[in-house]
Amino acid sequence: MTSKNTARESGQFHLAGTTAVTRLGYGTLQLTGPGGWGYPKDPDKSMRVLRRAVDLGVNLIDTADSYGPEVAENLIREALYPYAENLVIATKAGFTRPGPKRWVPVGLPEYLRQQAEMSLRRLNVDCISLFQLHRVDPRVPLEVQVGTLKELQDEGKIRHIGLSEVDIQQLKRAQRIARIDSVQNLYNLGNRVADPLVDYTERMGIGFIPWHPLATGALAGHHSPLSAMAKKRNVAPSQIALAWLLQRSSTMLPIPGTSSISHLDENVAASEISLTNSELQILNGVRVY
Repeated sequence: MTSKNTARESGQFHLAGTTAVTRLGYGTLQLTGPGGWGYPKDPDKSMRVLRRAVDLGVNLIDTADSYGPEVAENLIREALYPYAENLVIATKAGFTRPGPKRWVPVGLPEYLRQQAEMSLRRLNVDCISLFQLHRVDPRVPLEVQVGTLKELQDEGKIRHIGLSEVDIQQLKRAQRIARIDSVQNLYNLGNRVADPLVDYTERMGIGFIPWHPLATGALAGHHSPLSAMAKKRNVAPSQIALAWLLQRSSTMLPIPGTSSISHLDENVAASEISLTNSELQILNGVRVY
């Protein structure tokens, strides 16, 4: 079935001015087992969701070696290989997984290089479109971690470099080592601690990938402004939250994840919602950190 709503309605952003991605992407963590651990109960369903995302025009698929671990990357290959020419798979390294819901940062150069090589093998590609440092390991100088990614880039194994959960000063330090084309931090309508970073990345032309983009929490209560606005438009509160993100910054690249095709369709349909100035003013005034 083909939906009239496609991710192309969200517009495009060009990483480093060269690699075009739909501004509304798709995140793959929810395709794995509970706590991001192991395979899902129905791997075939997860693969159908991935194929549906591509059918709906999504060409930015965000994943990580630690999702499963390894599971999400394997599912992407099984579902989508051979890949469409314009598909951008963004993966990450920098976490080890001792168990469900446990994430331990490791930024040793040899570990990051090993994980990049393993992602290349699992995804069956010669070059990773976007390779992101999943977390800054406080035990290893940031410059060393970013320097390893720069070496991989110089070797042609990754095209674009991204960072996750950094502040502006860390980003500036990284920019002295390599070109940084994306930043992925926690950010949503209810949590805007990263507002200054969003503004900085927009000025720099760096893609901002908000993780947990739909964590609206109390803002989605029955009598909340978000719910009232959604009811008036006859859409879901989550769709309003996604529309707000897309209008918050021209470099914003939301990657809502889901293991449900119906929720995926709903998320993609949000790309057609254009909020008015008065609606934006109302939403900008309600926040819960």
